[in-house]
Amino acid sequence: MKAAETPDETTVTPGERPADAAVETIQREMTSFARRARASAGRMHPELSLVSYTLLGHLEERDGCRATDLAAHYALDKSTVSRQVSALERTDLVERRVDPDDHRVQVLHLTEAGRRILAQVTDSRRAAFRERLADWTEEDLTRFAAYLERYNAWQGAAPAGDEK
Repeated sequence: MKAAETPDETTVTPGERPADAAVETIQREMTSFARRARASAGRMHPELSLVSYTLLGHLEERDGCRATDLAAHYALDKSTVSRQVSALERTDLVERRVDPDDHRVQVLHLTEAGRRILAQVTDSRRAAFRERLADWTEEDLTRFAAYLERYNAWQGAAPAGDEK
């Protein structure tokens, strides 16, 4: 199927509701998307995993935050975030600064090297998306973007093992 084509229907097996088949297709395709995103992250920058990229992006967007804020935002275990942040500090992409309003708190910020690498990877990712979506209509792109925003805006509890 070409990217610009809109599938008319999802394959439904006998006795299966179309909505159930669609949910199964969505789950399978999102899993494929996540695997592709993780694999392509290494090609964009060999030292920057998809998780590291998203953490750097969040730090840039928020102009710094605490590690606990990162853990809460991405629904990750604090130890997972701690390991990721330590790796980013070792590669001089992130630094800790004392919060001027509360000296007990350390805030994570991008270093200049972190900003440069994030910008390079962001440019590469945008180019890859533009290439992949080049023959989609403006209407398809707008609809797809709205569906993704709607999906990601859901505030329900993430099941164990769900990746954000």
